Parts: sequence; C-alpha cells; structure tokens
Amino acid sequence: MVAAALAPLAAAGQVNPEAAPGPGQAAPYKYEAYAGVAYTRFSQATESYSGLVGGKVSLARDWGKYFQLVASGDYYTVGTGHANLPSPGHPSIYSFMVGPGLHANLYGNLSGEVFAELGVEHTGGEGMTPNIAFAGGFGGGLTYDLGHNFAVRLAGDRVGASFSLANNTPQLAYSTHLTWNVRGTLGVVYRF
Repeated sequence: MVAAALAPLAAAGQVNPEAAPGPGQAAPYKYEAYAGVAYTRFSQATESYSGLVGGKVSLARDWGKYFQLVASGDYYTVGTGHANLPSPGHPSIYSFMVGPGLHANLYGNLSGEVFAELGVEHTGGEGMTPNIAFAGGFGGGLTYDLGHNFAVRLAGDRVGASFSLANNTPQLAYSTHLTWNVRGTLGVVYRF
C-alpha cells in the first residue's frame, strides 16, 4: 500500500537523459564581451582629419537563440587622412550606445549579426557647442568561432548624430546639423 502511494512520486522525480547536455554539447553562453580596434569617418569638422582610429568594447546579453541586448562604448583619437592641412586640430570622438541585436549561425563556424543602437556621442577638440549629441544608428557583422569561448568579429555600423557647425554662435542659436559617420571594427569576442 505504501509502495503504491510512493511510486508516482518516484516517477515524477526522474530526469529525461536525452534532454541533458552530453560531453560534446556545451551549455549555451548568456554573455559575450568584445574588444577591438576601430575606425570612424570624421564628418563633424570639415577642416580636420577625414577619419579617426581608436577602440571599441561591448558587452552583450543573449535572450534565446537569436536575440541579444548590446551595450557598447568606443573612443577615437588618432587622426588619419588630410594630414597636410595647416591645422587639423586634435579631434576625438567617444560614444556610448545600447540596443537590440539579432544573430544567427550562417555556415559552420561563421555567424552573422544585425543590430540597432541609441545613445550619445561626444566630439572633442574642435570647439563645437554643443559637444555631446543624441546619436543612433544600425549595423551588422560577421563572427568566426575559434574555439570553446573565443571568436573573431568584423563589424560595421553607421551612426547619425547632430552637432553644430564649426564656429557656431549664439546668433545662429547653436543650430545643429545631422552628420552620419561610418564605423568599422575588428576584434576578439569572449563568451561566458
């Protein structure tokens, strides 16, 4: 009688062995950290360098198989192009962005991603007022898995931000204009 009453409890406590990950299957990672070298087109100031080189870091949180939330920051300060200008200045850009992303396996170790981003962008060294602007954009990239936790990523995006013209004055009400900068990055991904 007691055994008949406890039998359903023992059956409910059993685990489906096919559902457990085997020795060749790794549990899916929930986070990925990225760090890499980056380049941005510099279109805020026409009398300066045409591009800047710097770095980018990001942290992403996966939700499900395809969706993720990405937070990134980047900083550019090394000028490229138009170095023959008499005074190219010492421009810099940094930005902080957050947004959703979609990623999927394309073939073998190669996967692709697309994302949207919103945040702020700062332009320094050019005397702009205001020097911090709301920014947003979109982008995508390819990731090649190297091993257990590491991968290499090549990505790009296009970010729009509104900055004032150089030498803007209160008489012009510090009016802003939209600039679009194309950015590219190459770096290492660590998943955990």
